[in-house]
Amino acid sequence: MKKQLLMEELKRQGKAPKKPLWGGLGLALVLLCAAGGFWFHTNQNSRLEEAFQKGVALREAGNYAAAAAAFLTLHDKHPAYAQAPQALYQAAEIQNLYLGRYSDALLTYLLLERDYPEAAEVAPARKQVAILYKYRLNDCSQAISAYQKVLDQPGSDNDQLQYEVADCYFRLNNFEQARIEFESLLKNTSESALTAEVQYRIAMTYALEGQLPEAAGAYRLVMEQWQDSPYALEAGFGLATVLEEQEKLVEALKILEGLAGIYPKQDILERKTAQVRERIEKKKKAI
Repeated sequence: MKKQLLMEELKRQGKAPKKPLWGGLGLALVLLCAAGGFWFHTNQNSRLEEAFQKGVALREAGNYAAAAAAFLTLHDKHPAYAQAPQALYQAAEIQNLYLGRYSDALLTYLLLERDYPEAAEVAPARKQVAILYKYRLNDCSQAISAYQKVLDQPGSDNDQLQYEVADCYFRLNNFEQARIEFESLLKNTSESALTAEVQYRIAMTYALEGQLPEAAGAYRLVMEQWQDSPYALEAGFGLATVLEEQEKLVEALKILEGLAGIYPKQDILERKTAQVRERIEKKKKAI
């Protein structure tokens, strides 16, 4: 009661204590910081977008080295930027397609996959990694692993990817595994445009392993089922070669003569035909 009376008296005399200003000052400071943060964030995004577009402009102007450097710098300095995955992808594409720096491109694609595994750019980057290993760096062992990683994701070109895996094993002289991969392709994608070629490659794996009856059967299958395919002609030549190795010279010569005028490599055909004829003549004389 005494305290209340004292306060009223002080107030009457104009001496009542004033309310502290700290609360208002604190709120003002919070609002100021929030406004500053918003301005900085907005301004930074604008500057980063300008940097990204600078890289695009350099690429379109044909200044590929500078464009790749600009995109890489953008990622290195601002990895949290929304366009950082695209910047890495653009840098890798430039290194790969325009600068011929295949090892650098490979590392950049792999960096993209490591740092941003959920980014949309990872799927095409993985395909480029496989292509680089196989066709640019001549590393089919690594290419197989890279292609398999792509195959694990659903896609419309799985037949082509499976073909690449099989071809890698073929290039590694692992003909048995190549044949397994080719046969898997035929089983899984029977409507593929690659079927005639794949069956032809299966025949080749048998021939290269010395399994001549199996090779002959596989070559005949191509000739019977895909008569209008260029691979039917190649299969005919392959079959004649297998028959020659089996000493079935007359049958081989008949097939070779049937290819005259239609086989695309006439000089090779003529030499093979002459070779088989000569062998037939030698056998006749021996008799």
